[in-house]
Amino acid sequence: MAGISTHVLNLTTGRPIAGMQVDLYDVAQSPPLRLTSTRTNADGRTDTPMLSAQAARTGQFELRFHVGEHFKAPDGLSDEVPVRFAIFDAAQHYHVPMLCSPWFFTTYRGS
Repeated sequence: MAGISTHVLNLTTGRPIAGMQVDLYDVAQSPPLRLTSTRTNADGRTDTPMLSAQAARTGQFELRFHVGEHFKAPDGLSDEVPVRFAIFDAAQHYHVPMLCSPWFFTTYRGS
């Protein structure tokens, strides 16, 4: 399976985050081109891949997670968290999860 997928977890509660807006951009374009915009489901995942296997290609991409809109914390660290990454092999699947709270975020390449 190829393409790009993601999920979002709340580090404070350890639970999935439902309803967070996530956008995928092709940042090789100038200005960056938004390819997909969706919201996470009850499991913290998107209902469809951010980039389907059929559309998979090499390039520079960026997922933008709208954490500020979700947490609405007046002392939150960030409004929008960008995660920029490269796809070097379009035949591979790229899973890019986001673990966050109002004051912390991290990501990794999942499976």
